Amino acid sequence: MELIPIGVIHSPYKKRGEAPHQGRVSDKEAVLEIYPEFQEGLQDIESKKHIIVLYWCHLGKRDVIKTATPWGPEIKGVFATRSPSRPNPLAFCVADLVKIEGNKLYVKGVDALDGSPILDIKPYVYELDSIKGPEDTL
Repeated sequence: MELIPIGVIHSPYKKRGEAPHQGRVSDKEAVLEIYPEFQEGLQDIESKKHIIVLYWCHLGKRDVIKTATPWGPEIKGVFATRSPSRPNPLAFCVADLVKIEGNKLYVKGVDALDGSPILDIKPYVYELDSIKGPEDTL
């Protein structure tokens, strides 16, 4: 398997522990810089209000199998958490698209650390991506 980064995230969070536990609770702005060879892939993205950003938690620990969460003291298996430290530190966030300037997307709602490689961007579609039920709580 080979993943090719399509860009890099420039965020105000420079080191582990600075980012919010969930990006949706932050109003800080970040910039998604898309590499020039992938810029054409942004065509029509301006029509979207929200986007899903898939990125690599480049500072995450890869040997974590169990971890605590910020929501309680109990230890859980890493696959039952959203911890950035996991065997494959792949993460996603739903970001608010603020503006676009060339190959730069200005967004809010990102919890990634500065320098995180972007693996993909997809449009957020409410009818497809939103599932709400009483079991979907913290």
